[in-house]
Amino acid sequence: MKTYIILFLLLFIASFAFTQNSKRVFKKASVDKGNLLKIEVNDGIYQIQFYNSKIVETSFIPKGEEFNSTSHAVVLKPNLADVQLKESEYFVDFSSKGISVKIQKSPFKISYFYKDKEITSEKKGYFKSKHQPLESVKGNIVAKKTEKIEFNLTAEEVLYGAGARALGMNRRGYRLPLYNRAQYGYETHAELMNFTIPLVISSKKYMLHFDNAPIGYLDLDSKKDNSLTYETISGRKTYQVVVGDSWEDLVNNYTTLTGKQPLPARWTLGNFSSRFGYHSQRETEATIAKFQEEKIPVDAVILDLYWFGKELQGTMGNLEVYKDSFPDIKAMISRLKDKGIKTVLITEPFILSTSKKWNEAEEKEVLATDSIGNSAKYDFYFGNTGIVDIYKKEGKEWFWNIYKELINLGAKGLWGDLGEPEVLPSWVNFQNKKADEIHNIYGHDWARLIFEGYQKEFPQERPFILMRAGSSGSQRFGMIPWSGDVNRTWGGLQSQPEIALQMGMQGLGYMHSDLGGFAGDNLDDNLYTRWLQYGVFQPIFRPHAQEGVASEPVFRSDSAKELAKKAIELRYKLLPYNYNVAFENNQKGTPLMRPIFFEEDDEKLMSNSTTYMWGKDFLITPILKDAVKTKEIYFPKTANWFNFYTDEKVEGGQTKTVQLNEETIPTYVRGGAFIPMTKIVQTTDDYIGDVLDLHYYYDASVQKSEGSMYNDNGLLSNAFEKGAYEILTFESEITKRWLEIDLEAELGANWNSSEKEIKLIIHSINWNPKKIKIDGKEKQFSLEKNTLTIPLKWNTKKELRVKIALK
Repeated sequence: MKTYIILFLLLFIASFAFTQNSKRVFKKASVDKGNLLKIEVNDGIYQIQFYNSKIVETSFIPKGEEFNSTSHAVVLKPNLADVQLKESEYFVDFSSKGISVKIQKSPFKISYFYKDKEITSEKKGYFKSKHQPLESVKGNIVAKKTEKIEFNLTAEEVLYGAGARALGMNRRGYRLPLYNRAQYGYETHAELMNFTIPLVISSKKYMLHFDNAPIGYLDLDSKKDNSLTYETISGRKTYQVVVGDSWEDLVNNYTTLTGKQPLPARWTLGNFSSRFGYHSQRETEATIAKFQEEKIPVDAVILDLYWFGKELQGTMGNLEVYKDSFPDIKAMISRLKDKGIKTVLITEPFILSTSKKWNEAEEKEVLATDSIGNSAKYDFYFGNTGIVDIYKKEGKEWFWNIYKELINLGAKGLWGDLGEPEVLPSWVNFQNKKADEIHNIYGHDWARLIFEGYQKEFPQERPFILMRAGSSGSQRFGMIPWSGDVNRTWGGLQSQPEIALQMGMQGLGYMHSDLGGFAGDNLDDNLYTRWLQYGVFQPIFRPHAQEGVASEPVFRSDSAKELAKKAIELRYKLLPYNYNVAFENNQKGTPLMRPIFFEEDDEKLMSNSTTYMWGKDFLITPILKDAVKTKEIYFPKTANWFNFYTDEKVEGGQTKTVQLNEETIPTYVRGGAFIPMTKIVQTTDDYIGDVLDLHYYYDASVQKSEGSMYNDNGLLSNAFEKGAYEILTFESEITKRWLEIDLEAELGANWNSSEKEIKLIIHSINWNPKKIKIDGKEKQFSLEKNTLTIPLKWNTKKELRVKIALK
């Protein structure tokens, strides 16, 4: 009997130790007609609702407060009728066919389960800090009480998320500020950067998204007590729990909640000419002429702040062409367009008191204000400034009208810089909002302003919106984020894969870096070429840097220029594959760059960012250190892998030391994969989707495989939804006598199909086929160095079948 009593007491103590606020008392539970569960407790009300069977939202409304239903992040509507509520003496169970929420009445505790396994639970849940000051990122102490939501963690969980940081893949152990801030010249360690997103991703395949905008902290078990804490100065006490059956499913569910990235124009996957910055119209056109003279493909040129002023300081906010340097920018943009070059213009939200727009901005009352209603003015590096109040109708319309003028000049892309905002004192007031309440979503709402403007006035165009700061859900506005002012060093390069992989998991699949590095005048050709070789397999290929050392390959040494040219040409050859990867991101939220554990879900790979997947079928290992001759690479056990350049086969499930060369980085293709490629073009304007090289990597162990290629005109907004597309599907099957490859097409209702000219290239053919048939007819072929090449003409309205005899 004593044994049972002791056991009961131990269980009770354990239960109490892991429950929430001991003073929180359950009162009653009820469900309304919309399947919203309300749990009344002594100090407030919990509201719990399902979006679907894999997403549930919990809000706490303290006594005396009203629920704020406005979310900057969420676009999905709760829509789950099939839920069950069961209440017993000790528990309330609120369940879907997926997630179930268990509320223990006493001691009070909320836990979340999926497939009968607990995924997470509130520890203390919601509580207010006891006069604990919140340290601002500027080193000052803000004397404010904060509000917290605390959760339990298991000891083995690896944690990702919290935005863009350079910390290593596992972010557990840090207390991270939620305060977007530029980090100039960072390298391998940066705890605070331009994107601070209140999202935590667990290796247990769930996400916690804290759906609140104001500044605060994410504590990812910094005290090593197995706790995760969200802390904020104010706002919503709302979070969503998102689960997935796989990593891809998890990201798909999160981007269903917060919105999918629109498919960008095909040209955005090409090469950009960019620097800080081009000082004149003559310099801009001469640079593009140099690219074309060297026959290095290029699709866009980016104009930094000299397009609106001669000086670095004192001119920000002019937002009109500086005609001394750009006498006829419209004609220049038109000439560049005729050469296949799109022009991207920088803008900032800061209007200097010395700028040409200051008086107009004051007169029209479009700026944020101080405590007495005057335009707020303060100093930062570029001068004495105000900031556009994009939350005010007048401010939003004024800013959009400027963008409309730039688009009418011919600009095909808009660059929003310094949108953290770079400097924003806490005392600045916006329309019904304080600076610290909107600081982290200013860039997000700035992108929204541009995106919605395009939807209304240029609905056929796909906007290109390059931004340095944003928040959860920013991807749905077509935001193309980059990783800020990284140092032009090997340390700067080393942090880039991690940042891009982390942000892709958080919905922002186009995170990329200034290729070659931005900060500092470090002339290192090996660093430059290795960075650009990595750039082939990252979302946006955009070399950019301070002008002391050229960022453009045409102005580098002959050897660096030649290696860069080869990298850029490969980028263009991969356009069909890359555009399909972009389409997958648009449809399912799947990142373009995917952590290796997306491929092989193993604990030992959870912190690996040095090898990653590019799309589904490329295994990439960038070279991140100088003067290395070999590289150890782990090859996932899920497939065999073929060297993209030599066709050497490597069996999966092993770590192998690979010899390096200066011309390429280790690049491997999945056995059984189809890789659609094209001929080199100098601009995507010359891209022809009807002429393809279709590479198939034969692997006898892969009995069946499938690949696809999405295609449209590369420009029309929402082409897929409008039926103006085609999806080519490639299938392989190995039987006793034949290798069979079938080509099929799904044609949109508004797509005009045309005949395809395809060169089918089959790798790793270690026999001499006696016979090849195309739709039953024997066909000529060539076999060289174990590579079989078969020319095909395909009417996509019909299936095409290729059969290769195995003997």
